Amino acid sequence: MEFSEQEITEFKYTVEAALLSSTEPLSISDIKRMFNEEVDSSMVRTLLSQIAEEWSSRSGELVEVASGWRIQVRASFQSRLDRLEPQRPPKYSRAVLETLAIIAYKQPVTRGDIEDVRGVAVSPNILRTLEARGWIDQVGVRETPGRPALFGTTEAFLDDLGLKVLGELPPLDDLGELLEESPDMSEQMTLDVERSGDVPADSMAAHEAAGSQSIN
Repeated sequence: MEFSEQEITEFKYTVEAALLSSTEPLSISDIKRMFNEEVDSSMVRTLLSQIAEEWSSRSGELVEVASGWRIQVRASFQSRLDRLEPQRPPKYSRAVLETLAIIAYKQPVTRGDIEDVRGVAVSPNILRTLEARGWIDQVGVRETPGRPALFGTTEAFLDDLGLKVLGELPPLDDLGELLEESPDMSEQMTLDVERSGDVPADSMAAHEAAGSQSIN
């Protein structure tokens, strides 16, 4: 289908408006839904390319992340913007960062796998916190006795880091710094070190056994 220059310009501004108003990244499919099948995927990509070019000299930029496209403030401006609304940087316990890193780089993994790597029992609060934040999710079960849950990272985890695919993850030593400095982390909760800290494996086992007995 052929479109006039005026129609293409209108399509482009519609996509730009959607990107500016959306709180989440928009996928190609999301964008196509606005046009009642008038616009195909190729046209959407062309429009996105035009928008990216027009924003190349502005304070914002169009970027592609795991779940779609979004317009965001360029990192070079973020430090000054933070002065308008100072926020306490998120703090992550070593236990949380190590657990997240193991899941990110070795997924899919079970809680037992994580404990084998770290050498200590993993507090259920750590996994619950990471699930509540939307960074990890259960992606299946391992077909072994007990069928333990397998965990992996989510698209939201990549979105928050500004990444498209897991292959773009930084070296392991840089993950904690990236999590704390990413501009997309500005509204994050401070993770409670005390609630999500390390627990010796034998203490955890005894605690869970006692809990099981009380339920029975």
